[in-house]
Amino acid sequence: MRLIYAGTPEFAVAPLEALLAAGHDVVLVLTQPDRPAGRGQQPAFSAVKQAALRYGLPLYQPATLKQSADYAPLREAEADAMVVTAYGLILPQAVLDLTRFGAFNVHASLLPRWRGAAPIQRAILAGDGESGVCIMRMEAGLDTGPVLLREAVSIDAQETAGSLHDKLRDLGARLIVPALQGYAEGRLQAVAQSEEGLSYAAKIDKAEARIDWREPALAIERRIRAFNPVPGASARIGELELKLWRALPGGQDGPPGTLLAVEDKGLHVACGSGSLWLTELQRPGAKRLAAKVFLRGVKLEPGQRFSLPGD
Repeated sequence: MRLIYAGTPEFAVAPLEALLAAGHDVVLVLTQPDRPAGRGQQPAFSAVKQAALRYGLPLYQPATLKQSADYAPLREAEADAMVVTAYGLILPQAVLDLTRFGAFNVHASLLPRWRGAAPIQRAILAGDGESGVCIMRMEAGLDTGPVLLREAVSIDAQETAGSLHDKLRDLGARLIVPALQGYAEGRLQAVAQSEEGLSYAAKIDKAEARIDWREPALAIERRIRAFNPVPGASARIGELELKLWRALPGGQDGPPGTLLAVEDKGLHVACGSGSLWLTELQRPGAKRLAAKVFLRGVKLEPGQRFSLPGD
């Protein structure tokens, strides 16, 4: 099948490679324009662009697809279908209608739960017990299209956004090939989404990663996992700005943000209800460290308090 593929981050590389391995002819790859990155703010290639270059695939990096001229290369590709995975640009109906079979999306949630930009982080923040991947036939609405295939995975107790990302990336790569083939052959029918259980996964704001110790320990622990590895949960104690990467439940109470104990096991911090042991931390410009190693270079004592929002 002649395909247009649209995607940008690392999550979108595995489905592209699965389609190529299955023998599909990817005649055009769309990805976001190069963005400044790093300390030098040099233009950086997206993960999908790097993959397209490795495989010698034709590339197109439009800043928008709003005008007819913007999607002329897609029309000229004369593709049978379009596959979209975490592309990051809104696709108008005219683009979705360009190919014979339409456009198909690899979405990292069990729709209709967590339509939108950040389903992985939102699922962890909400304490969901499972997530999954849906292969959806795209409509102009935000992740509203009917679903061809869906499969669930469990969200483990210590699941981070990074580990769940990898599970769903691999699942998406496994599902897209049979979904596309089944639809083209008439063996799979797209089933409309239920309106029950509908929720939206808003884009992550970095401000959400700042820990408010007045929240319950369980909510803070989820926040730490949801923002690992990006953008990383953050907190300040004295003049020390920290990234928090892992935490375990403690079970004590105290004034929120107060250090209850400082041990090799970790920093024991009181929350709005309950407490947490911070077991992996990072100072600016340093490596992520287990608490025992971290404390060799940092002097902290019980009774000190992490800053609260508004301090």
